[in-house]
Amino acid sequence: MNIKIYNSLTNQIEDFHPVRPQEVSIYVCGPTVYNDIHIGNARPVVFFDTVARFFKYLGYNVKMVSNFTDIDDKIITKAQELKVSETEVAKYYIEEFLRINDLLGVEPLLARPKVTEYMDAIINYIKIMIDKGAAYQSGTDVYFRISSIPDYGLLSNQKMEELEVGSRIEVDASKEDPRDFVLWKQTDEGIMWDSPFGKGRPGWHTECVVMVEAIFQGEIDIHGGGNDLKFPHHENEIAQALAVSNHTIAKYWVHNARIDLSGEKMSKSTGNVVWAKDVLQKYSGNVVRLMMLNNHYRQTILFKEELLERSVIEFDKIERSYLSLYRTLELNEGFDDAGSHPLMNEFLSFMADDFSTPNAITVLFQLMKEINIAIRTQETYHKLNQYFTAFQGMLYILGIHVDVTPLSDTDKSLVRAWQGAREMKDFQQADLLRAEIAKRGIKLS
Repeated sequence: MNIKIYNSLTNQIEDFHPVRPQEVSIYVCGPTVYNDIHIGNARPVVFFDTVARFFKYLGYNVKMVSNFTDIDDKIITKAQELKVSETEVAKYYIEEFLRINDLLGVEPLLARPKVTEYMDAIINYIKIMIDKGAAYQSGTDVYFRISSIPDYGLLSNQKMEELEVGSRIEVDASKEDPRDFVLWKQTDEGIMWDSPFGKGRPGWHTECVVMVEAIFQGEIDIHGGGNDLKFPHHENEIAQALAVSNHTIAKYWVHNARIDLSGEKMSKSTGNVVWAKDVLQKYSGNVVRLMMLNNHYRQTILFKEELLERSVIEFDKIERSYLSLYRTLELNEGFDDAGSHPLMNEFLSFMADDFSTPNAITVLFQLMKEINIAIRTQETYHKLNQYFTAFQGMLYILGIHVDVTPLSDTDKSLVRAWQGAREMKDFQQADLLRAEIAKRGIKLS
């Protein structure tokens, strides 16, 4: 299948060709664990899980990694406020993040590395940059020498001379160039590590590039994250990889757009947020996934409660259609390997077109419409099984889970008796049997 991806590095749609045959390597920037995540932070979690599921469905060996930044000034500040250690703060919010992932139905990853586990590798990487002339020590800190990378600005399309000193970049007399960024900084508070440059901790931009190299040992297929990470974080990752390994970390850089609130970017510092945990207390992970995937990943979502309410209705239709088909097959000739319905190919074609999930969901609802007609018209069970295989495939890729408890032999006899009473128009008996079905908690549709 010809897969096309919008590559942020080139700003164009490109054919996807993996670095290694039948394998897809993905790295997604994870959270800095000093607070709960808001619903906007959850968007890349859902989107890249869907991307991984799509590749898995096509038969690729997917190796997906997402990190935890578990040491940072914000974590130190939080720890001081709570009068606990940074480790305790990080551990708590990592567990909360993983709980949110479970509620969202996210599949297990190859690895979830923590920055603190890669300190030796980070220090060694900085030493290599110094040896290559791409970094320098000034006073107690180490900086990356941006002038060593002629192509700096590849990702964000910013030319060196256009970077405004003093507005977006803090002027610092210890730097050779105000645009140089910190790789290692001395500190006298919080967790710190010994290094050849002095006791301190790494700068944020070095952490991910080192973990990618340590885990994948070379160029990967996809590096992902939110649009807000393009500059300076991802730009600076690329600069370091060019200096050390002469590649841009990933062949394809993929960025999802934000979820805005009241027309503005969600921000923990300003309090303009809707917390993911609050949303997931009221709505299921299925509903949240539908809300997000009903919008193309490069399209900004303007958060409104109505979007979730609409997704509640959509999931209810999905659940009823799936249950109806499942029970029809379960109560009759059962399930068989009949192949998939042609609509599955249409679904996959939209997914292969830069992960167009809104169009793919439209195909899902078209399939459901045909299923409902097929059940009413008593279509052959071979055809119904084709619908069922396609239904399962679509739901898997979208990460939508419908909970169905298989019927026992006793349950099947009860449901068949109820169906028989209805066909014979013995409505009194049908009502009694329906009450017993409800009492047993049997879902039919």
